Amino acid sequence: MGLWPIVGFAAEQQNVSHTRLNRSAAACYISFVAKPSIDVADLSREEQFDLLDRLWDCLGRDSQALPLSEEQQRDLDLRLDELERDGPTGLSWEEVVEKVRAKPKA
Repeated sequence: MGLWPIVGFAAEQQNVSHTRLNRSAAACYISFVAKPSIDVADLSREEQFDLLDRLWDCLGRDSQALPLSEEQQRDLDLRLDELERDGPTGLSWEEVVEKVRAKPKA
């Protein structure tokens, strides 16, 4: 029987198109089949952050989960072109830490 019937059921319950699911997304949906409803307000702050972290992990597995608009893609391309042309700007992490540590404490 495999995972796909379970994932298909989860997709139908959540009104998710079967074509949008892939194997990496399957793991995300399977964990929700066991708990069909979650009241986030009943979770502790730590559990809420854990849930949020899991959701981002699931979304991050599928590059098409959060597609960029044409405008966003153009903006990113422009920024990459500027980075390649001008090199990195700003401060390194070490420089930021050094500046923060050097500031007099109030």
